[in-house]
Amino acid sequence: MTGNGLLNMVNTNTITTDKTTNKSTSVVDNVLDSIVNEIISGELSPGDKLPTENELSLKYGAGRNSVREAVKKLQAYGILYIKRADGTYVSDSYNQKMLDPLLYSIILQKNSLGSFVELRTVIDIGILNLIIQRKDITDFLPGLYRTFGELSAEMHSEHPDAARVMELDNKFHSAISDAAENPMITTFAEYISRLSQPSRYATTERIIRSGNIEHFLELHRQMISVIEAKRTENIVKVVKDHYVYWEE
Repeated sequence: MTGNGLLNMVNTNTITTDKTTNKSTSVVDNVLDSIVNEIISGELSPGDKLPTENELSLKYGAGRNSVREAVKKLQAYGILYIKRADGTYVSDSYNQKMLDPLLYSIILQKNSLGSFVELRTVIDIGILNLIIQRKDITDFLPGLYRTFGELSAEMHSEHPDAARVMELDNKFHSAISDAAENPMITTFAEYISRLSQPSRYATTERIIRSGNIEHFLELHRQMISVIEAKRTENIVKVVKDHYVYWEE
């Protein structure tokens, strides 16, 4: 998470001028960005205690109220936490709230469907590469096959239910992201899945109406096959093909 990503979430009425960019930024923004940049650069490490409000005010040339507001925002993001009667510390463990500003920045731009599809494609390519690098993938493949079987059964039913298909499709992709065994990847993939739900639901309804059921299932089958055979050279094509209907 970068300072700029966090700054997108800040809103304050106290304005100053950033001489390096000639853009208007708030005093709170500047303090917040400075703290984040120090964490990124390593000047502040996870578990470190922040200087006092007075010390931060002098360091950043900002009022105590601005420093306090910046710290509150970073605390809300899960980046800082307060120990009562002790001080403010840099978080030393992962917190799902840390992704919230990034999530909102995606929400603000999600009307650009092409960019959104590209984002999900890049994430899925990375996840599949990570999974294939694991020594043992057999532990999650049976569950993935079971989910695919349920998805196939629903799509072949007399009246496929789009909501049920979406539920199983989400379960399928969640199993893949979970296999990466990285909670940050799982959380980010979940965010993307939630944000893409409306457009994917519309796509699912269109597939059912058009009768492209077998091709839809084949795209899922190919994703399983590339994992099972560990064919890294096929990952990009398989992922791009997987979202062919979503891009229409």
